[in-house]
Amino acid sequence: MVVTPVQGLILPEVTVFASLVYLPHGVRVLATWAYGWKAIPVLAIGATISSYLFSSSDDLRLLEPALLQSILVGSAAAFIAFEIVRLIGFNYYFDGSRNLRLKGMIVIGALSSVVNSLGQTLVYSELIDLEKVIEVKATYAAGDIIGLVVCMVALMFVFRWDRRFRALKR
Repeated sequence: MVVTPVQGLILPEVTVFASLVYLPHGVRVLATWAYGWKAIPVLAIGATISSYLFSSSDDLRLLEPALLQSILVGSAAAFIAFEIVRLIGFNYYFDGSRNLRLKGMIVIGALSSVVNSLGQTLVYSELIDLEKVIEVKATYAAGDIIGLVVCMVALMFVFRWDRRFRALKR
């Protein structure tokens, strides 16, 4: 309710496709970190509901044919990134310690953003003006990483408060 209207004034053609502070990317990465492939169906349901709750009817009509594909790409992007990194030899999935390995998560978030951006560009290739493709991809990348960092900071505060609360109970 803050970012989208401001961004719409600055980048109206891009705002339909991408946000400069895209918190759902952080949610996708952190949900996949915690639950692996099991996060994909839940993320898809959440994305579907939020699309209908928070998108204008004009945007939904414009995007409707590709909306399901877009939701599936976005829901699976983080899992694909985690699996690529795991195949290289680094497993950054949740290990029960609540230890967020920040650098690894940022790398996975960036890789997931690339996967998502490429997938979304394919899905919306008929709708995105070729002159705006680079601007849209840059907005995807910036918004995804900023959204991930904001969500990671919020999660770190939740873990910190949880540790303090547990210490007070003892």
